[in-house]
Amino acid sequence: MTASFLSRLIVTVIAAGQGIAPLFIDLNRTHATNPLWPGHARFHVVWQTFGLFFTGIVGVALIWWPSPGSRGLFYLAALLTALPMLSFLIAMFCRRAYGGTLHDPNGIQPVRIRIGTAVREVDMNAVLVIFGGVVLVGAVLLF
Repeated sequence: MTASFLSRLIVTVIAAGQGIAPLFIDLNRTHATNPLWPGHARFHVVWQTFGLFFTGIVGVALIWWPSPGSRGLFYLAALLTALPMLSFLIAMFCRRAYGGTLHDPNGIQPVRIRIGTAVREVDMNAVLVIFGGVVLVGAVLLF
């Protein structure tokens, strides 16, 4: 297995996962059909979910499209895969400015980790996005 093939495989898994996972995580009672959410917020989550889905499809297609310019297509796919992660991080770090939270009391709760006497909450979306970003950068460097 070449480094190029492994890089393509890694970015494929990230792009596909980023496109498919929200269909199951967000299109349910915790998000899109949560009666406690305003209708406009539900509209935005459905819009975002399908945007990620179609971006994932395009990313995977670019990675495996047979072309003399396949190297450039790989980098374009990696960039398209990175943009939603970057957007998540911007939203996460700016959430105080707009009153946002990483989780909803009626949705998926963060993981609670005890460190000594302190209990810390860890949002799994943040963990997955940061981990995915690190792996994506590694795959691009390996390519």
